Order: sequence, then structure tokens, then C-alpha cells
Amino acid sequence: MLTRFLPSSRRSFNTLNEQEVLALAISSEEDDMRIYRSYADGLRESYPDSAAIFDGMADEESRHRAGLIELHKRRFGDVIPLIRREHVKGYYERKPDWLVRPLPLDKTRAMAEQMEDQSARFYRVAASQTQDADTRRLLGDLANAESRHMDLAINLGRKNVPEDVRQTEEETEKRQFLLTYVQPGLAGLMDGSISTLAPIFAAAFATGNTWNTFLIGLSASIGAGISMGFTEAAHDDGVLTGRGSPLKRGLASGIMTTVGGLGHALPYLIPDFKTATTVAIGVVFVELWAITWIQHKFMETPWGRAMFQVILGGSLVLAAGILIGVA
Repeated sequence: MLTRFLPSSRRSFNTLNEQEVLALAISSEEDDMRIYRSYADGLRESYPDSAAIFDGMADEESRHRAGLIELHKRRFGDVIPLIRREHVKGYYERKPDWLVRPLPLDKTRAMAEQMEDQSARFYRVAASQTQDADTRRLLGDLANAESRHMDLAINLGRKNVPEDVRQTEEETEKRQFLLTYVQPGLAGLMDGSISTLAPIFAAAFATGNTWNTFLIGLSASIGAGISMGFTEAAHDDGVLTGRGSPLKRGLASGIMTTVGGLGHALPYLIPDFKTATTVAIGVVFVELWAITWIQHKFMETPWGRAMFQVILGGSLVLAAGILIGVA
């Protein structure tokens, strides 16, 4: 926070001389080469054809880096100043998304395109702001080089990822998303929405006190969320089943369980018991419809079967809670 008010140690781009601009280009090309290698490594197991694209991109960055180093040797000698993108104000930054595992395929391809576009745009803007002919030519050459990288990505995509392979990879990514997020989240939403119906409505009709009912619903929802989250994360590490990170699955399941329970607990913040209960019952049917829609949309469950399973089960639990409460 305090660093905002302290003098910055970063250099403005317009204070760099030609040697420093060239050194910055060299370090940027080296960083991008390593990023592309990381992208390729992260995609190789699930998407080998797309990994080949980034291997080719990394090779191209390496060749440009070698050419820039040779140019620096001819003009300025063997000692290259240490200057990186984080040392320059306003220079584009790279978010460390290459550290994420598993890498999302479409996002990785889009990030690579953005990387090249950022580099080309920056060099063009910088070239338009300089009055020195040699510096302008150098920056223009760098912008053209980055534009050629974008053309290379398109050509590599056509060569390594034909339409049938792309469809296969997209289906694999969709399946991974379903296994890691949708399936645990849906299980959590069903558990939170249905299993908490009985205790919440039993407490409501037994006590007639909206605040106490809310507290019971809050504790039941949070407790169920914690339990479901730990159970999902602990029972399967995802290595053999391919279901993905246990942390992500646990969070998806735990959060959706809590949300499902809180949906019909929050109405009991309304002081009037009749109004609160009416709203809560309405929320229950919205939750059951949402579960049915998710099952149909993502799990491809037929509408009829999904509605029968969810609405019948939810109605039975709701009725049980009300009957216990009025007994």
C-alpha cells in the first residue's frame, strides 16, 4: 500500500537508450520463450497436438532472441545490460497463468495470442514516440517480428491441430470441467438444498421463531458444506480417476452445499413467520428447478427423469420436516 506513495525505482521507457531497449527486447523474448515451454509442458499430457504449437512458438522466440543477441554484439559488444519488463514503467506484464495445472486449453491459446499482440502494440507505440531514426527502425523491426509470431501461431495451429483434433481436445476439456467443477458442485447443491430441508422446516414449525430457525439453518448449511467439502477432497485425489484437483472439487462441493442450505434459511431473517415460511418454500422450488436444469444442461439427464428424481425427493424431505415440526 505504502509503495504507491514512494518514488518508483522503475525507469520510464523514454529514458532508455537503444542498447537498453535492445536488452529489454532480449530479456522479453527469453521470458516469452520460457512461458511457451511451460504452456507446452502443461498441455502435453492431455493436448499433445496443441502442445506442439507452443513448442514451435518457443523455438521461434529462441531464434529471435539469438538474432537480437547477435545484433547487440555487433553494435554494443558482448555485455548485455540487465533490464527486464518489470523494471520499466508501463511495460506489459505477464500474469503467471502458466503455473496453473491443469492448463485450460482455450484460455492458454488466447493468452498466447494476447502475448504477441501486447508485444507488437507496445513496440509500435514506442516507435511512434521516438524521434531517433535508428531507435524507430529498431522498434519497428521488433513490432514486425511479434506480428510474424502471430502468423506463426495461426500456421502452427492449422498444421498441428486439424478440426477433428480440436474437437477432441475441446471435448476432453469439457469433460474435465464437468468432473472437476460441475459434478461435485451439483452433488453439493443437491445435498445442501435437500438434506437441510427437514431440520430447517422442522425447527420452523416446532418453534415458530424465525431467528432461531435461521440460526439452525445457518449452522446446518455451514456444517454440511464443511463436511461435503472435506469428503469430496479426501476420498479421491484425482490421479486415477482423472477428476482433477481435490482442492477444486472440495471447494466446489462445499461452497454449493452451503449455498443450497442458505437459500431457504435466509428467508427466516424476515420477522413474520408466515411470510418467511412462504418465501422459504418458494425458494425451495426455485432450488429444485435449478438442480433439475443443471442436471439436464450439463449431465444430459432427460427433463422428465431429472424433475421426477429431484422434485419427488425434495418434496418428501420437505414434508418430513414439516410433519416432524408440527408433531
